[in-house]
Amino acid sequence: MQAPITSIPIPSILEIQYDTILKLDDIMKKHPFKDILILMDEYSYKTYSSRIQHTISSFSYDMLELSPGMDIKDLISKAFELKRYDAVMSIGGGTIIDYGKYIAFSRRSPFISIPTSPSNDGFASSNCSLLIDGKKTTVPARVPYGIIVDLNIIKTAPSSFILAGVGDLMSNITALYDWEFEEKNGKGHVDAFAYMLSKKATNSFTRTPMTDLQDPIFLKELISSLTMGGISTAISGNSAPISGSEHLVSHALEKLGRSEMMHGIQVGIATYLMALVQEHRSDRMVKVFTRTGFFDYVKTLQIPKALFIDAIDLAPSIKPTRYTYLHVPEYQQKAKNLIASDAIFNEILV
Repeated sequence: MQAPITSIPIPSILEIQYDTILKLDDIMKKHPFKDILILMDEYSYKTYSSRIQHTISSFSYDMLELSPGMDIKDLISKAFELKRYDAVMSIGGGTIIDYGKYIAFSRRSPFISIPTSPSNDGFASSNCSLLIDGKKTTVPARVPYGIIVDLNIIKTAPSSFILAGVGDLMSNITALYDWEFEEKNGKGHVDAFAYMLSKKATNSFTRTPMTDLQDPIFLKELISSLTMGGISTAISGNSAPISGSEHLVSHALEKLGRSEMMHGIQVGIATYLMALVQEHRSDRMVKVFTRTGFFDYVKTLQIPKALFIDAIDLAPSIKPTRYTYLHVPEYQQKAKNLIASDAIFNEILV
């Protein structure tokens, strides 16, 4: 397979520190944006809108709260109902980040991402997860022009959101192994730089102390690593550096409509499973998921084993153009057997 020509878009703004939400004016003065659309979800609007308004003087803006449940048609309509802005900024959770990213992409405006939790790597990636005909679907966009993270905000996120970020980040390990598997079988091409960036992101994180989820060193490392993983997708031109068979299981759970878990929690459980299937780095998964309390949290959710077995059956059909371990019947069966027999799964699933 011929290797694609690559380009490397990277954020022009990268601020991961304390009180960045109060420094937006100073940060944006360095960039040529005079008219910005600020999108917020209900929580971020109630919590931060007045605080932000009192700090901005160097650019004009319109602030808009968007409701969850919008599909891609709603977003396109909204994008062209509004005037074209110099930039689009989203402040909030994963949904409003994806909304802003896609509206900016539709109008060819730079996008500035300001997440309020570290629950997944979407705040830094070049893709969006949007509703199309009622189904969550990954669609292309562009890597953000800016990523601004306020650690004072991130540390107030519920522990479950932080654990979801851990689950999503650790999936880089199994995703990269799937990507290598794909190339070995003549079904894909591994971009060496994207691969390196995604791998380094996870390796850096796993060496971080993990006894306190609100520890600033832990949070900064988690955010930085999720950022590197997200940017690796812009380099490769696809989601392969951070998304493999474990994400197919998560998407299958969503398609089945029988899961209320956060994306990163689903992905984390499936990541441990695929590490066992691949016989690659499962010990590292156990250490990280035990030390952070990820497994303890999953125990409280009372998730049926049957739910994951059904998702494994459905997973290969989610992206039939990929060729991950789960696209091979032998490994698919191995995954289902492990759900039933592995000691940790017997503790965390019911």
